[in-house]
Amino acid sequence: MKKKIYIFTFYKFITISDKSTLQRKILDLMKTNSIFGTILIANEGINGTVSSHLENLKKLKVLILNKVSIDIRFKKYSCSNYPFIRQKVKIKNEIVKMGVNNIDVQKFTAQFLEPKEWEKFLKKKDTVVVDTRNTYESEIGNFKNSISPNTLSFSEFPKWIEKNKKNFENKVVAMYCTGGIRCEKASSYMIEQGFKNIYQLKGGILNYLRKTEKKDSLWNGECFVFDDRVSVNHSLKKGKFIQCFACKSALTKEDTLSKYYRKGISCKKCFKKTTQKQKEGFRERVRQISIAKKRRISHLGKKNINSQ
Repeated sequence: MKKKIYIFTFYKFITISDKSTLQRKILDLMKTNSIFGTILIANEGINGTVSSHLENLKKLKVLILNKVSIDIRFKKYSCSNYPFIRQKVKIKNEIVKMGVNNIDVQKFTAQFLEPKEWEKFLKKKDTVVVDTRNTYESEIGNFKNSISPNTLSFSEFPKWIEKNKKNFENKVVAMYCTGGIRCEKASSYMIEQGFKNIYQLKGGILNYLRKTEKKDSLWNGECFVFDDRVSVNHSLKKGKFIQCFACKSALTKEDTLSKYYRKGISCKKCFKKTTQKQKEGFRERVRQISIAKKRRISHLGKKNINSQ
C-alpha cells in the first residue's frame, strides 16, 4: 500500500543565535529521511514548508521543537504527491522578507483572532480588513470587502501603508494572510509605526478554512499556496488553478488555451511583458526542474526498495 504524503508548515518569530549549527542538523535529517521543501532561518526566527511521509516529518518536528522552541505550531496537510523537488535550509536576513530592519515581532504583536472572532470583526462597520498577500494571490480568493494592497512582493507592503496611512486612522484594522506569518509581521510593523487597534487572523486563511464549515464561511474563492498544488479549495484539497511560473499568476484551464500560454514560460498576462532573453531563462528553468524531478523520483525509488 502506497504511503500517504503530508505537508508540514510552521514558523516562529524567536531569537536564533547559532544558525549554522541548526541549519546543518536540519539539512542532515532532511537528507537521511527524504524530506523535501525549504526552511529559512534568521535572527528573527524560523519558517518552513516541507513534505514527506508522516514518520519522517515527525522526526523533523521533534528536532525543531528541541532545538528552537517547544512553542511552535505545526500544521499538517495531506497531498497526492511530493509538491517539492529540493531540500533547502537557508540562512537569511528575514524569515519573511519585508525589507525593514529591526522589526521586533516578539515585542509588538497584534491581538490574534480565532475564526469565529474574526467573523465578528469582518461585520463591524469601523473595521478595515487588509489582505497582506500579493495581487496574484488575492485575485483568486479573499474575504468580502477586504482591501488588497496590489503588491507583487511583501517588501512593497511598508510603502503601501505609508501611502495609505490616513485610511487607517481611528479605525480597527484586521489583517490576514495565508498561514499567519505575513500578517503577524505586517501588524508588528504597523504597531511600531504608531497605529492602534490592530488585529490579525490566527493561523491565517488556512486555519480559517480548517475550522469553518463552507456553508457558514465568509471566504470567497480559493486560497493560493506556494507549492505544486497552486491553490486549495474550502476543503483544503487541491484547487482548480495551475500557475504561470513566469509571473506567478494563478491560471484556469481556459487560460491555458490562450495562444500566449507556454507551460512554465508565459501566459496571456505576462507574454508581452517579458523579453525573449527572459523567456529563454524560463525555458531553461523548466528543463532543470524536469531533470531534478526525475532525479528525485529515482532517489526515492531506491530508498523505498532498500527499506523493504
